[in-house]
Amino acid sequence: MEITLSSEKITELARTMISVQLSLVPALKDGINTYTESSYATLKSVMEVCRTALLSHGIWMTQYPVSVEAGHLGLVTKIVHAESGQWQSSLIEMPLPKNDPQGYGSAITYARRYGLSALIGITTEDDDAESAMPKGQTKEQGLPPSGEQSEKMVQGKNQQEADNIIKTQQLPRLDGVKYRTQKDQNGKERVVAMGKTHAKKEFLKTFGFKWDNKDKVWWRYANAA
Repeated sequence: MEITLSSEKITELARTMISVQLSLVPALKDGINTYTESSYATLKSVMEVCRTALLSHGIWMTQYPVSVEAGHLGLVTKIVHAESGQWQSSLIEMPLPKNDPQGYGSAITYARRYGLSALIGITTEDDDAESAMPKGQTKEQGLPPSGEQSEKMVQGKNQQEADNIIKTQQLPRLDGVKYRTQKDQNGKERVVAMGKTHAKKEFLKTFGFKWDNKDKVWWRYANAA
């Protein structure tokens, strides 16, 4: 099944979502997972973070299930700019934990929470960095990492660097897009967007990014106004 994930143009939506994202705060972890003994942000907490910001800026948000393969749940999260009609959406497809109404209800709540967070750019207080560690282990404990564990640590470090770039350069959090800094041929520092940038190019343009046809990347100078 192929689903169109955005309107042909999203310039007005992108401009408005910049204002929305600048007003967002991390979602409060108000739920407890008794199985892993960790806390998480519930759907209620995620909705409370973005509902007022979206509505006050004329953005309508809706979520609805779609047909996917048997034993799986498909959920679309969609935002629409009321004035222009421009829209963008995301699709989450996940296996059902149990093939009964209770399993379906749990899965749809889970999908709504993560689908909304990913599309709008909502984070929690520590974005689950600590809860991903094995129970009873702290950052200083354990044997020297190797293989996949080492790769995950590098990815975590890169994510911290990317988060710092977003904060210091006042960049939007876009689903599937990451940033890194590099120097151009004149030694001037610039910010480069990586990942699913084609679908987010209107957002990037609004934030001053330009397309480098030679390097095939979206970029802007660091600390650009």
